[in-house]
Amino acid sequence: MGTPTVAAFTDTYLPTVNGVTYTVKSWRECWEKRGHEMDVVYPGGDEYDPSDGEYPVRSVPFPFYEGFRIGVPQVPDAVEDADIVHSHTPFGVGLSGLRLSRSEDVPLVASYHTPTSEYAEYISFNGAIERTVRRCAESYERWFLEQTDLVVAPSERTRRHVVQEVGVDTRVAVVPNGVDIDRFQPVDTAAFRDRYDLGDGPLVGYTGRHGYEKCLPDIVAATEDMDVTVVFGGDGPAREDLEARARKADLDIRFLGFLDREELPAFYSVLDVFAFPSPVETQGLVALEANACGTPVVGVDSGALSDTIEDDATGYHYPRGDIDAFGEAIQRALDDRERLSGTCLDSREQLSVEHSVDRLEELYDSVLERTAIAP
Repeated sequence: MGTPTVAAFTDTYLPTVNGVTYTVKSWRECWEKRGHEMDVVYPGGDEYDPSDGEYPVRSVPFPFYEGFRIGVPQVPDAVEDADIVHSHTPFGVGLSGLRLSRSEDVPLVASYHTPTSEYAEYISFNGAIERTVRRCAESYERWFLEQTDLVVAPSERTRRHVVQEVGVDTRVAVVPNGVDIDRFQPVDTAAFRDRYDLGDGPLVGYTGRHGYEKCLPDIVAATEDMDVTVVFGGDGPAREDLEARARKADLDIRFLGFLDREELPAFYSVLDVFAFPSPVETQGLVALEANACGTPVVGVDSGALSDTIEDDATGYHYPRGDIDAFGEAIQRALDDRERLSGTCLDSREQLSVEHSVDRLEELYDSVLERTAIAP
């Protein structure tokens, strides 16, 4: 079977920076290095100029989450001949993918990046409204995924969630997001330390979206009695409250703000421990990027992080909500940093985005074969 032409539909793309953006971008780059075609349809804005194969659609700002935009359901003419539609969202632009799949009678694949119900608090004003929003989000999510020919989950834990908790009957397969291991590897950190005046002491840090669901104040609480510097990279709606919590702590805490992609290998490499208290991850891409740079991760034993982190090899887990245990796990990782760094680096090859796209190509072919023989 020939290599399919893919049209990817996503509500999150450049210049917005998060795990979904990086996954779509890295899969597309890897796919096209193999001589294949993967176009991307995304919400357009003034801050990013599309390159060949990138098709912005009209969009409006999302009023409840700064930096996000909602795309108007629209199918650009240039992607109408795709062999497979791959939707990275059930909303907005994702509905355009569903429409293209139905109108052209081509398979629809959906990536399950984020449990939509986890973000109910952003558009809710009290507990009753939040519960209602969660139920509606879960029902809609189930409906959308059942319109597809295949659901792709980034981890086994997430696959089980989609099957058992969301209740989807569609086939669900695991394809890790993958890491660009040519980019994410240990690098010299002297210039990075000097640029941000980080000194020579032990560093515990996090980078990524500052969302309330990430539980980032737990990092401050867990390290408050340690002789460390805590470093936060990234930005998001919870940053102001996080900074307010940090001002009350007797601790050296630095907020670096948004970091360019080129700076991230140095950020991960300079840390002694990457702290990750988010219980809502579907894989936790930043944890894998940190590991690829030789930095152990201490993360909550919840969601996909239960599988992403290998205890006593790439980091340590702690029970959700147990701040004392979080602090103890961070200290243990600090004490065992050199050995853990070695075991992290030993696992780099299996994290590669190339392996992920190999699996993705197999699944695309299987979907095309099944739909070709379906009555």
